[in-house]
Amino acid sequence: MAKTPSNMMPLGTRAPEFSLPDTVSGKTLSLTDIKSNTATVVMFICNHCPFVKHLNAKLVEVANHYIPKGISFVAISSNDVDNYPDDSPEKMKQLAAELGYPFAYLYDESQDTAKAYDAACTPDFYIFDGALSCVYRGQFDGSRPDNNVPVTGADLCNALDCILEGAEVPTDQTPSIGCNIKWKS
Repeated sequence: MAKTPSNMMPLGTRAPEFSLPDTVSGKTLSLTDIKSNTATVVMFICNHCPFVKHLNAKLVEVANHYIPKGISFVAISSNDVDNYPDDSPEKMKQLAAELGYPFAYLYDESQDTAKAYDAACTPDFYIFDGALSCVYRGQFDGSRPDNNVPVTGADLCNALDCILEGAEVPTDQTPSIGCNIKWKS
């Protein structure tokens, strides 16, 4: 498993627009449909990555905690499904149901959305404020599949708590580490 870090989009960058099919509902959803006036978490994940599998249960717990507080979450998979069939839209829908994802799980077949966000790995996390300005990009927490650190979501949760408290999100942020996005050749 190759460890790839986030590219770390510059803070203050406006969230790039997208309009992608939701594998769960079958609807096409845009950033405008999903965004929250408080904060929006955009995550690049996939089905097969061991780094994503490692934190999936806690990710669902974190989303279920913050969604009632006005935070929206959306997951996007941009992997090449020809070479990674476990990441196909059908399997995305199945996994979302099995894990109880409380957020849309969008399929970025063209990979244009991942490129617009300068996403590099799965998982890759971004938080945008109510004006869709990037205030956080980085890791879920310090846990990795091979380091015995508990999965807590601490880094992402700290940023969300700052937003909810009206405080500045600390700018000292640690890149996420995961599998590289599986780009089409």
